[in-house]
Amino acid sequence: MQEKNLDFDRVIDRKNTDCLKYDFAVRRGKPADVLPLWVADMDFQTSSLILEVLQQKAAHGIFGYTETGDAYFEAVASWMKTHHDLEVRPDWLVKTPGVVFALAMAVKAFTHEKDAVLIQQPVYYPFKEVIEDNDRLVVSNDLVLGEDGKYYIDFADLEQKIIENHIKLFLLCSPHNPVGRVWTKEELERIAELCIKYRVIVVSDEIHQDFVYDGYAHTPLLNVDERIGEWCITCTSPAKTFNLAGLQISNIFIPDKKLRHAFRKQIAAAGYSQLNTMGLAACEAAYRYGEEWYGALLRYLQGNLDFVREYVVKELPQVKLIEPEGTYLVWLDFRALGLCERELEDLIVNKAKLWLDSGAIFGKVGEGFERINIATQRSVLQEALARIKQAIAEKITEAADGGEQR
Repeated sequence: MQEKNLDFDRVIDRKNTDCLKYDFAVRRGKPADVLPLWVADMDFQTSSLILEVLQQKAAHGIFGYTETGDAYFEAVASWMKTHHDLEVRPDWLVKTPGVVFALAMAVKAFTHEKDAVLIQQPVYYPFKEVIEDNDRLVVSNDLVLGEDGKYYIDFADLEQKIIENHIKLFLLCSPHNPVGRVWTKEELERIAELCIKYRVIVVSDEIHQDFVYDGYAHTPLLNVDERIGEWCITCTSPAKTFNLAGLQISNIFIPDKKLRHAFRKQIAAAGYSQLNTMGLAACEAAYRYGEEWYGALLRYLQGNLDFVREYVVKELPQVKLIEPEGTYLVWLDFRALGLCERELEDLIVNKAKLWLDSGAIFGKVGEGFERINIATQRSVLQEALARIKQAIAEKITEAADGGEQR
C-alpha cells in the first residue's frame, strides 16, 4: 500500500461541501468573504490509505450497527505504545463520539448540580460550556503568562482552589489548547499528587498528543504515577491527528472499574451505544497504516510554525507569538495594540477579513489574544498573515490621522 496524499501545499476547495469552517460564516455572524482559520480541523486530505479503507466500506453498501474486535484495539494500543509509551488494556477502553462528549459524560457522572468543576483558563471553550450547560459551577486555576512568554501553572492557587471549592472533578488539557504548552513530566507529577491527595478525578484531554514540536515530548498523565489510574480518565482520538473530526470517534481509557462503570452508565443514560461505522474503520486504518502520512504532516506543520514565527518577528512587530510546544493552534498576543475586545474583533474580522477564534472565548484571561489554526497550506497562511499586517498598518495610519486632526 502506497501513500499518495503527501502534497500538503495543494489547495483543496472546501467551499460548498457543507463545511463548518468554510460554508457557515454568515450564519455564524461573520462576513461572507472571511478567510477561516478558526475551528480545529485541517485543510489537508487525510491519508490515502485511510480513504481506501473507507471506499471499501462504502462499496460494501451496508452500514449496520458496528462493533470492534481485537484488531481495532490492537491498532489503537500499538499507536499509544509506539508514540507515547502508554500501555493500555482492552477493559479500559470506552469509545465515544468525541472528546467533548466524553467531558460532558464525566461532568454528569462524577459531580452533582451546583458542584464546582476545575479548569485552567485560557482553555478550549467547550470545557466551560459542558460544565455550565450541566448546571455545575466553573472554577479556574488561571494559567500565568511569564515574562519569558511561556504559560505556567500556579500550583499554590491550584491547591487552594481544590480545597476552597471542594473540587471533585478537574478537566485537564494536555497538550494545552490554546496556549500550546506540552506539560512536563514534573508538572504532571505535581498535578497527580494533588489529585491523589484530595481525591479529585482528573479527565485528561490528550487529543493533541500527537502534535509536539522539536525539543518537546508528550507525557500521558497515566504514566507519571502508578496511583493516578484510580483517579484518571484519559481522552484520545485520531480526529485531530488524521483530520477525521467529522467521523466522530474517540478512545477513552479508564483503568478504574468504578469510574468506568459510572462513566458508561451516563453514556447509556444519554441513549448512545455503537459508534459511527465509518469512524471505527477510519480509526483502525489510521493507527495501522497512517505512519508515513503522519510523519510528513508533522514536518509540514513544523515548517508552517517556522514560517509564522519568522513572519511575526519581521513583519508584525506589534504582535507577539506565544511559542507553541504542541498542537497546530497558535496563540497570538495583540495586546500591544491597546485595543478593546470590540476593536480587536473589528480589526481581525472586518479589516483583515479573517475568521479566527477570539481569545476572549477561552476565558477573560484570553482577552487581547487570537487563536489561529496553522494546519493549512502555507500559501493560505501567508495570505492570512499579510491581511493582519495590512489591517494593522491601516489601523495605525487611522490613529495617526485622528491625532493630527485633534
